Amino acid sequence: MDRTPDFLTQAHDERDPSPWLALYLDQSTPLPDDVKAAWLADSSSASRQYLLPFLRPIARLTIILIQIVKVFVPRNWSHSMLLHRLLAWGLKRFVSPEANWLILRHFHLGSQVLAFIGRNSPAPVATSPLEPADIDALKDEMFLKHDLNLFNFVIRLNKALRDKGVALCKAEQADFSMIREPGPRLEDMPRGKLNFLDLQSAIELFTPLYQLMLTDNDFWRAANSLQLDETIGIYAATILAAPEHLILVNNKHPLVPLSTLRAGHRLVIHGLSTEMLHSLLQRMQAAQETGAPETSPCEQPLA
Repeated sequence: MDRTPDFLTQAHDERDPSPWLALYLDQSTPLPDDVKAAWLADSSSASRQYLLPFLRPIARLTIILIQIVKVFVPRNWSHSMLLHRLLAWGLKRFVSPEANWLILRHFHLGSQVLAFIGRNSPAPVATSPLEPADIDALKDEMFLKHDLNLFNFVIRLNKALRDKGVALCKAEQADFSMIREPGPRLEDMPRGKLNFLDLQSAIELFTPLYQLMLTDNDFWRAANSLQLDETIGIYAATILAAPEHLILVNNKHPLVPLSTLRAGHRLVIHGLSTEMLHSLLQRMQAAQETGAPETSPCEQPLA
């Protein structure tokens, strides 16, 4: 079945230009063409246009109500395994192929980015990679482990730096050996009649469920891990001596926790930031392998 987005098949009309085509052709956001096409196909879907505006306020009201209910629930009440089974079931049956593909990619890309930082630190630290091969693999508490990995990595890295009495700095010869294309493929994602839900709508729906079935600590940590985007971006920019790329990261200051009500939207920004950082690392990896100067942006590959 052909999943080519409409904006790539329709003729360009100068009196009615497609905003999605403009965003796809724009090179200011470093993304591979296939990822950008999937992202924009998901963003331009009918689900996001017509369903999301109704789902978002309902989901945020539900978060408030659940927060009130959890005042009367034991503090350690949690059903993480059941939660992840429900999430995997919902993804397989209701979420679009593009959204599912981007979700699976995110685990792989995040693991590779952390491994890059850990390997190139003056005080190297090990990481715990999460690389789900398919949606069923998410049942192994993958979302919860993703959040735990991020905070544990920041703690281990900075403890190692402090213990060694050094600071993160530019790597003399950056090691990109862990950077590669993830295994999951778009064509392998479920394509049933009900697989129509876009990424943002799915996240808005799943966020209250995440809150309901995890402890307050786990949910708060998941929501505020998004603010570590800047932290991870600074780490990578320091190692690469490329601070100009930090302009692409915008998920609020890590020292100022935000309300969990906007966690769904910020999770989408988190995913996009990870995709762009990984794409930049791939470009620098390619430049290093070919011996091309990394300061020649006009000659960088587009995908």
